[in-house]
Amino acid sequence: MSDLFEDDPRDTPPARGTSGRTRALVITGAVLVVLFFGLTTFAGVYTDKLWYDVVGYTSVFTTLFWTRTVLFLVFGLVMAALIAVNTVVAYRTRPFLHFALSGPDQSGLDRYRDAVTPIRTWLVVGVALIAGVFAGTSASGRWRTYMLWRNGGEFGQEDAHFGRDVGFFVFELPWLHFLVDFVMTATVVALLVAAIVHYLYGGIRLQGGGDRLTGAAQVQLSVLLGVFVLAKAADYWLDRYDLVHGTSALMTGIGYTDDHAVLPAKSILTGIALICAVLFLVNIWRRTWLLPSVGLALLMVSAILLGLIWPAIVQGVQVRPSPAEKEGPYLERHIAATREAYAIDEDHVEVQNYTVPARAEAADAAALDAQTASVPLVDPKLVHQLFEESQQARAYYAVADVLDVDRYVVGGQERALVMGVRELDQSGINASDQNWTNLHTVYTHGNGVIAAYANHRGLDNATESQDIQWAEGIQANEDDLVTEGPGEFEDRVYFGENSPEYSVVGRPEGAEPVELDLPDRGAAAEGEGSDERTEYDGEGGVSVGSTFRQLLFAIKFGSMNFLLSERVTEASEVLYDRTPRERVEKVAPWLTLDDDAYPVIVEGRIKWVLDGYTTTDRYPSSKRESFETMTDDSLQQQTALRTLPTDEINYIRNAVKATVDAYDGTVTLYEWDEEDPILKAWKSAFPDTVEPREEIPAELLAHLRYPEDMFKAQRYQLARYHVTDVGDFLQGSDRWDVPEDPASQGHKQPPYRTFMDPTATAGSAEAEAQTQEIWSLTSTFVPYQRNNLAAVMSVNSDATSPEYGTIRVLERPDEQTQGPGQVFNEFKTNAVIADAVADFSRSGSTPFYGNLLTIPTSDDGLMYIQPVYAQQTGATASYPVLAYVLVSYDGQVGFGRTLQTAIESALTAAPGDSGTDGGDSEPTEPAEPTPSPTGEPTAEPTGEPTAEPTGQPGGEGSSEQRVARLLSEAQALFDQADEAG
Repeated sequence: MSDLFEDDPRDTPPARGTSGRTRALVITGAVLVVLFFGLTTFAGVYTDKLWYDVVGYTSVFTTLFWTRTVLFLVFGLVMAALIAVNTVVAYRTRPFLHFALSGPDQSGLDRYRDAVTPIRTWLVVGVALIAGVFAGTSASGRWRTYMLWRNGGEFGQEDAHFGRDVGFFVFELPWLHFLVDFVMTATVVALLVAAIVHYLYGGIRLQGGGDRLTGAAQVQLSVLLGVFVLAKAADYWLDRYDLVHGTSALMTGIGYTDDHAVLPAKSILTGIALICAVLFLVNIWRRTWLLPSVGLALLMVSAILLGLIWPAIVQGVQVRPSPAEKEGPYLERHIAATREAYAIDEDHVEVQNYTVPARAEAADAAALDAQTASVPLVDPKLVHQLFEESQQARAYYAVADVLDVDRYVVGGQERALVMGVRELDQSGINASDQNWTNLHTVYTHGNGVIAAYANHRGLDNATESQDIQWAEGIQANEDDLVTEGPGEFEDRVYFGENSPEYSVVGRPEGAEPVELDLPDRGAAAEGEGSDERTEYDGEGGVSVGSTFRQLLFAIKFGSMNFLLSERVTEASEVLYDRTPRERVEKVAPWLTLDDDAYPVIVEGRIKWVLDGYTTTDRYPSSKRESFETMTDDSLQQQTALRTLPTDEINYIRNAVKATVDAYDGTVTLYEWDEEDPILKAWKSAFPDTVEPREEIPAELLAHLRYPEDMFKAQRYQLARYHVTDVGDFLQGSDRWDVPEDPASQGHKQPPYRTFMDPTATAGSAEAEAQTQEIWSLTSTFVPYQRNNLAAVMSVNSDATSPEYGTIRVLERPDEQTQGPGQVFNEFKTNAVIADAVADFSRSGSTPFYGNLLTIPTSDDGLMYIQPVYAQQTGATASYPVLAYVLVSYDGQVGFGRTLQTAIESALTAAPGDSGTDGGDSEPTEPAEPTPSPTGEPTAEPTGEPTAEPTGQPGGEGSSEQRVARLLSEAQALFDQADEAG
């Protein structure tokens, strides 16, 4: 390019150059920096390529790599070329020396020209490259927008205002906006650079008489300004369509003011901008700035008057006095679009009144017990310590803080199980043993699952116990899930939610295995047995191979042990990007993932299942909301992966079910929503990466479930958009809200998974046809800023059912039914219950209230059930255990050590009374908040209750006396057990 900047008589004398030594040092430093960043980048890209090859998604890597690279190069080169060409043109058309020096303001520019002239070529190249890098990086980051534009089709639905297919707004409009914004940005940068060069070399004078611009400068600046204003005209035209995404206090989409003021204003501004662009281009020949200046001033004044002032007048004078009449038709469109976008319209939601109040005195305890036999009393949030203390076997194993609920056929019956994967927790390794060899070659994986029956009933599903009933653990006689359920399975867990960053596995032929494994079940149950050693032989590891690869892995992970350790050989493999979320994110970066990855045991393997969503914030007229806000509750651990600039969305579909093998890391994507247009676009962009829905194995299908984050987003929107009448919507009198979790203030109550009685959630015809309980995800609503119950929302979560995904809302139109917060308050303030729970505090334990469950019953009743846990305060080996079960039915409260006794207590209580301890004929031992003593009590309780409690609280034979007597007897047993231990 140096020939474009050749010296001629017009140039000022070059300044003295820098010394050769200084220049050499600068060049050397720059080369070293470039090499460092280049090698680091290459190591990351190359190891990523190796990872994709092993996982089997090489096409995803190549598609992403080349798409982003081409976007970077095309837009980067266009920007760089535009800057360079305009700079060169401005320099080559600079005026003669006598013109440049004729103005008084030019004398001060001499020193700047002297400094710039010797390095002008490098300066132009540098500025152009920097601008090109920024432009290319911005374009590369818009690969999702480009690929959706390239592969998107039609939704088959038309926007209510413009009559255009929704696909135009979702797929095409964002890319068109990017192109227009790029042209405007590039033109502005080129304009600034050209103006600076013209000013530096005399093409523009700010002082003195005569012409302020040379003819060449005027032509060049006129062209650039004309192109900019022309792009602005296109921007105004596209802004018309953006009105369907506009947000006001009332709604999202086009309103009365938009339709009657903003939309015409955008069209008028488009025309004015086109006229201004023509005036600037005509200025190439006319050489006068009068007309372009007038046009530009008109555009600016019009933008203020038409774009700001006039809409404000229309809003204040016409809309605000009568919003129902003016906004009614537009609000109807907004409501319909929101219900469609979130799949909460009449095609997906069934609403029925649930009005006949149940009567406790007419209820049958046996019938209620049968309907609630599957209620999950094991709270997934509170029992992870119990799982670890009882079943983890080693300190370096752990389960998730919030466990998962799934269902299995065990003993011929479908049972709800609370499950946790026994994963490796390297923080539990002794600090002195935490060296590189142990952390990355010895402690490499977890082992097996821990499962308990959610309803505190054992294998027979009949006898309820206060103690947790294990379905799978380390003890040989507690493996119902293996013997009665899916059978034996590969229990080593190399890929999980808590897996280390990387592990080096594999060994040369003849070498002994070094990876630590869990001992056999019998030895582990006793805390004995020598640790076993194992060797990974799956297909999920990336071969280390040559010294070159070892160097790249050393750079990637920042550890020279890849080159120095004897554990790293040519036979070694590296496991990395190991969490289920990371793996699915990499093979399907276009998905938004559910917060919860849950484990299932199918086909002899532990597999993680993740729900993948297709989302957008460009669905016309639909309510846009933060995904984090919609999914927030007391169990939320982290927000989902975002594929948008912000986490705001206004459309969601559960498009994909993804699985990750816990042993070898295999990732499989299954199509779920076959009608979703966004999924079709991504399948076209990444062909052969998503398996057809019919390829889902039947064994896996039985464990797929309705995703929680989508359910939370739907209940958040349904709380307001169950109202379809415009007048009612504007009044807000029938608005609902998700209740606050009574046990966790400041957070919404989480939904819960349970089997629902079909007669309580379906119409009579459906109930007669439905004999199996419905595997459901359930939540409740209360009136906005009120505490009584408004409705119960449940969705069929059984993926094998034709009714899967059907949302049923049982609405309580009256205001007499207690809501979760009111029931919880009644539990806590009830004298008998409060005294029983307080006894744990007096004995040095802390009570914890579990999830408050709302269970519809077949008699149109509602039963509230809440487990209460206790944990000894300050003890390192303590964990929460079930102490009581609280029940509220028809306003009557009962409690007991089991759900059965609690129901009996509530039914036999007088109205407003708390009920008894369930009428146990034998005193039952209260929950031990610490591990059970090893010794046996030396004596058995000798007496039985002399009479059933019949009086009111505080009277003779009352609940308080019975509770006090039982606690006294239990304390005596504990003292004897401590002495025996």
